[in-house]
Amino acid sequence: MPAHRPASARRTVTAIAGVIATLLTVSLTGTASADERKPAPHPEDHWAGSQILKHEGGARGGDPRGGTAGTPSLLASVEGVDVSSHQGNVAWSTLWNSGVRFAYVKATEGTTYKNPYFAQQYNGSYNVGMIRGSYHFALPNVSSGATQANYFVDNGGGWSRDGRTLPGALDIEYNPYGATCYGKSQSAMVSWLKDFVNTYRARTGRDPVIYTSTSWWKTCTGNNGSFGSINPLWIPRYGSSVGELPAGWGFHTIWQYTSTGPTVGDHNLFNGAYDRLQALAYG
Repeated sequence: MPAHRPASARRTVTAIAGVIATLLTVSLTGTASADERKPAPHPEDHWAGSQILKHEGGARGGDPRGGTAGTPSLLASVEGVDVSSHQGNVAWSTLWNSGVRFAYVKATEGTTYKNPYFAQQYNGSYNVGMIRGSYHFALPNVSSGATQANYFVDNGGGWSRDGRTLPGALDIEYNPYGATCYGKSQSAMVSWLKDFVNTYRARTGRDPVIYTSTSWWKTCTGNNGSFGSINPLWIPRYGSSVGELPAGWGFHTIWQYTSTGPTVGDHNLFNGAYDRLQALAYG
């Protein structure tokens, strides 16, 4: 006959059995999204363009306003940067003194990551006089577009009509964790994007900027042209010109032209004069 177990031991065994049963139920029924709850590995390595550089490469380090990288449009006159936790604490005064006038700061990724340097970067850029905005690194495979838009707005992605805050940006590029298009068909990706865009507009009153490359857009949306008349385009291309734009956009708003700029690697040019940048901020 087995030995009699103390009541405390019986309670421990029962509790363990309950946990195992719950885990099995979640696994079999899908009542909880493991992808949505599980933190993404190394999100600090994913900034706007990190996967563009990896998959598309291109010339790096040239300043398109002169020198080796060629001559840009005369309208491309306002210098900007974009940063993430990859840069840590940023020397904003140094950037301001070098002529940088706007910044985009990574706020979130997926539904679990928040940039731990966000306050220093977002507030620091503002405090030296820059016009600043925030961006979200999309992971369309872990949740709906609406869920990620809400997570973004709730964690630094909001907007205020102070003339110094740019509309939030959706960074949609190659999947750093797996399949290029996050396991979605082209039509499903377009639906996900519209879900994000519509939710962000409902929450903030602004249409988000879309950061993407022409190559990724063609591959994963079928070169869908329905966003160009609504969402400002922020396009990465590390060379002497912006090159071909995705369907639907007749012009770009921001050009990320290098990943090896001074002080902060990622430098951008706004496609217009400073008063047009202010107009984008005011909405």
